[in-house]
Amino acid sequence: MQLELIKGQFSGTEALDILTQMIHVKIKFHESKISLNSSEEDIKYRESRLKYLQNELAVIRNTIVDHSQPLQINATINIESKKAVYETASHLAS
Repeated sequence: MQLELIKGQFSGTEALDILTQMIHVKIKFHESKISLNSSEEDIKYRESRLKYLQNELAVIRNTIVDHSQPLQINATINIESKKAVYETASHLAS
């Protein structure tokens, strides 16, 4: 299943606003999981994801601030069932 989340042309300010909000949602997701999960391995993974997302947001800000032309943004989310993927892989292996 696919969800076409964003598709369109945006000013730099609009693009930065949309992307910032999306990244902040993902950051908040990881932060909430860190506070709920006590696994050291999981916490380290989520902390690395947080750093990655924060760095990417900084790069996006720097890029968009210097860009005066409208920006095209396309974002599609692909949703797959793990069971379906596993069953397909099992079927191909046999």
